Amino acid sequence: MTLSIWFSLFTICLLGAMSPGPSLAMVMKHSLAGGRLNGLATSWAHAAGIGLYALISLLGLAVVFHQLPLLFKAISYAGVIYLVYLGINALRSKGGIAERMESGNAVSVFQSAKEGFLISILSPKIALFFAALFSPFVATVHDMTGKIMMIATPFLVDGLWYTVIVVLLSNPRLLDKLRQNAVIIDRLTGLALLFLALRILMTI
Repeated sequence: MTLSIWFSLFTICLLGAMSPGPSLAMVMKHSLAGGRLNGLATSWAHAAGIGLYALISLLGLAVVFHQLPLLFKAISYAGVIYLVYLGINALRSKGGIAERMESGNAVSVFQSAKEGFLISILSPKIALFFAALFSPFVATVHDMTGKIMMIATPFLVDGLWYTVIVVLLSNPRLLDKLRQNAVIIDRLTGLALLFLALRILMTI
């Protein structure tokens, strides 16, 4: 893999990670409700899902989706259902930031990691991203080192980007303000998740 090809891959992965969506909402939720460790668990579990998609792409994700459109639809519908579930719970503050703070219950690191991984692996947006934008790089990389870099780059970019988000959310002043508005954050997150679910449903 040449440096120019890698830089193009890096740029696409960074822009993909930086685009706001349910992944950001999930990292924020667990960072605020559980703390830095939970936020990091969510971030890197999400990155693991990204790495898995990168691996599948190397094995021919775009070809599979083209030959088996029902598979992509199944992933899309599963993603919509999961987003609706998360959105409704956020609107009700069930399992959200506000409820966790009121009850005093700690959010387990495993739960944070599980939700981070699921929001990644069930996202039609991420599946489409890899099928449309990542797969073309597969044809240009044939050596083993290049293939390893194709998996490691999106994994590390995603994990490090959300790690930065978690660190920023750990700022005491910012954290206090966000916690004071926990219910509002839950409501806005719920509406955003439901809107994203509707957008995906309209494109399936």
